[in-house]
Amino acid sequence: MDQQKTGRFLKELRHEKQMTQEQLAQVFNVSSRTISRWENGTNLPDISLLVEIADFYDVDVREIIEGERKSEMMDEEVREVATKMADYANEEKGKLLKSVQIISFIGVLVLLISIGIQTFNIEANQINKGVLAVTFIALVIMAIVTLYVTGLLEKIAGNKKLVRGIKIVTLVGLAAAFWRVIVMTVIVGILLVSVELSPIEEYDDVSRYNEFMNFSNGAYEKGVDTLWTKWGMDETIWPAKITDSMDVADFKMVYYNPWDAQYLGYLVVDYSSDAYAEEVERLKEYESTEYIGYYCVEEEKTYDLLAVNADSYNGFVYALTDGKGRIIYGEQIFCNYFMDLDYTKYIPDEYLLDGFDATTDSDYYKKMTEN
Repeated sequence: MDQQKTGRFLKELRHEKQMTQEQLAQVFNVSSRTISRWENGTNLPDISLLVEIADFYDVDVREIIEGERKSEMMDEEVREVATKMADYANEEKGKLLKSVQIISFIGVLVLLISIGIQTFNIEANQINKGVLAVTFIALVIMAIVTLYVTGLLEKIAGNKKLVRGIKIVTLVGLAAAFWRVIVMTVIVGILLVSVELSPIEEYDDVSRYNEFMNFSNGAYEKGVDTLWTKWGMDETIWPAKITDSMDVADFKMVYYNPWDAQYLGYLVVDYSSDAYAEEVERLKEYESTEYIGYYCVEEEKTYDLLAVNADSYNGFVYALTDGKGRIIYGEQIFCNYFMDLDYTKYIPDEYLLDGFDATTDSDYYKKMTEN
C-alpha cells in the first residue's frame, strides 16, 4: 500500500469538491491538521471513516486504499463488509475511549484534591512551592489530555473566539493564583536595579572623622538630617575626636545603601605609653555587652578585647589592642542578619572579631531567618 499515493488521491478528490482542508475537517469532525496529514501521506484515515469518506466523494473504498480510480464501483457485499468493519472499529475504539475518559477525569480530580490539600489552611511560607508548581503543571497536562480524549479539544481549537477567551481566563487565573510570585519578582527586580545603581562610598581622610561618627556629627540633634546615624548603635567606644597626639596608622569608613544602610569602619591608632594607659582605662570602664555567638563570632583571641557593643541584629562596635600601644577600633553595622557589602574587600581580616561571618551562607543567618 502506497500512503503517498493515497494521500494525493484524497487531495485530488477534495479539490474536485472545491473545498478547503478546514471545510472538510468540519464534515468529518476532525482537525484540519488531520486532513493535511492524510493528504501528505503521513497518516491514513481511520478505518471507521473510510466508508464515510468513500460515500462523501462517491468513490469505492478500494479506490481510496489503492489511491486511484477504478472502473467498477464497490458492490453491496464489499460495502457491507467495510461498514461492519467500521462499526466494529468504532465499538472497540469507543470502549477504549470510555476507559481513557474515566481515567482522565479521575486524574484531574485527584490533582485538584492534591492542590487543595497542599494549600488548605496552611501559611504561605509553609507551602512547598516546588511541589505545588509540579502538581499544577501535571493538572494542566491532564486537563489537556481529558479534553482531547473527549473530543472537546478539537472543537475548542476550531473556535478562535473561544480559544482567545480561554487564554485570557487562564492568564487572569495564573495572575490571581501566583500574585505573590509576580509581586515578589517585581520587587526583586527593583532591588537588583537598586543594588546596581547604589555606589559604595569609601573615605580614608581621617580629618573628616567627626563627620562619620554619630555622636559627633549632630545626628541626634533636632532638625539634623544625616546618613551617619548607623541604626542607633552606640559608637562611643571610638575616640571622641582625633587629636594631634594620636598617631593614626590606618583609617577607613565605608557606606553602602542598596536598600538598607550599611556601615563599615576601622581606625588604628598607635598611642604613647601614657596616652595608651589612659585610653585602655577608659575603654575598660565601658559597659560592654555580650557578643559571643552573634554572627558566628567566637571568643576574641587574636587581640585583647577592650570593649564591645554588640547587637544580635545590627552588628558590632568594638576596640581591640595588641597590648603594645596599638588600639584597633572597628565597626560593622547593618541589619537583616547579613551584609550585602562584601566586607572582606574593605577591611583586613585581623581587624574583624574572630569568627565574624555576616554572609547569607553563615549558620547564624540560617538560624535567624529559618522561621
